[in-house]
Amino acid sequence: MGSIVEITLNGRKREVPDALNVARLLGLLELKPEHVAVELNRGLVTRSKHAETDIAPGDTLEIVTLVGGGSPSAPAAAEPELLSIGGHAVRSRLFVGTGKYTTLELMRDCLEASGAEVVTVAVRRERLVDRDGRNLLDFLDPGKYTILPNTAGCFSTDEALRTARLGRELLQGLGNPGADWVKLEVLADTRTLLPDPVATLDATRVLVAEGFQVLCYTSDDPIMARRLKEAGAASVMPAGSPIGSGQGVLNPNNIRIILEDLKGDDPSYPVIVDAGVGTASDVAIAMELGCDGVLLNTGIAGANDPLRMAHAMRLAVEAGRLAAGAGRIPKKLYATASSPTQGLVGRA
Repeated sequence: MGSIVEITLNGRKREVPDALNVARLLGLLELKPEHVAVELNRGLVTRSKHAETDIAPGDTLEIVTLVGGGSPSAPAAAEPELLSIGGHAVRSRLFVGTGKYTTLELMRDCLEASGAEVVTVAVRRERLVDRDGRNLLDFLDPGKYTILPNTAGCFSTDEALRTARLGRELLQGLGNPGADWVKLEVLADTRTLLPDPVATLDATRVLVAEGFQVLCYTSDDPIMARRLKEAGAASVMPAGSPIGSGQGVLNPNNIRIILEDLKGDDPSYPVIVDAGVGTASDVAIAMELGCDGVLLNTGIAGANDPLRMAHAMRLAVEAGRLAAGAGRIPKKLYATASSPTQGLVGRA
């Protein structure tokens, strides 16, 4: 049996057979040469020199490899879970409007880029056709999209009820699956476009009794959100900020309370942020809070490049939902290294 000598390997004393070279040591350690880098007495030993570099008693070696800068990779994301609202199921959690576009062609292209399956439309007596004789529905395929009529611009319970009924009649004629849906808005005034809570609650009760699936626009008041769910709303849609303001989610704490209250005994109950979203990061924040979706219009239609923003909003919904499911790291006052502190070169 050959003699044994002592070397220092990665900061620790170790006994090895005498007359080793670097190549034989790596073989003894069952290490692949292409997976490691070697220092001998602080001098780099290139891979081509492993077989000709002898190790003497008392030598110091560092053998290093590459490690990830953190935890192991998470498993691949599962197929997106369907969102169920009032008997309907959709895959995309981005709901988009059809107003404010400079052309119907641009609207059509942005809807496609957004990946949305549900689009909102206003019900109006004017603008049955544009100046070229074209109708919105010439650019909005009822066979491709679930059309969600809204009561935008209504300032009383009666106005909202009339508009909802007209929208249902129109969509039933088209055979669209969203004929029993309505996005209910009953506004208080033209300056703030905030919802009238009393009229909104009254209209919700009537429409639910008439068989509507009511997706209800409301403020971010947790108590009002609770009342609307109790009244039978298929989805409560708290505003992130005032309609068209682009301020994003101004009160995330209230949104958290709404989610806690409405989902406490029914985790599948859909809560969708509606209004005030200005850019992709606003959408991601809403989804990271745990919301089930985001409805927006001006954020895309009013952007300098609406088509590019439509792509961004689509990705933001996906990213925000993935992040919510993954669970963010806790916020800390001080730094925590992501790379391991053990095994640093030259340190015992």
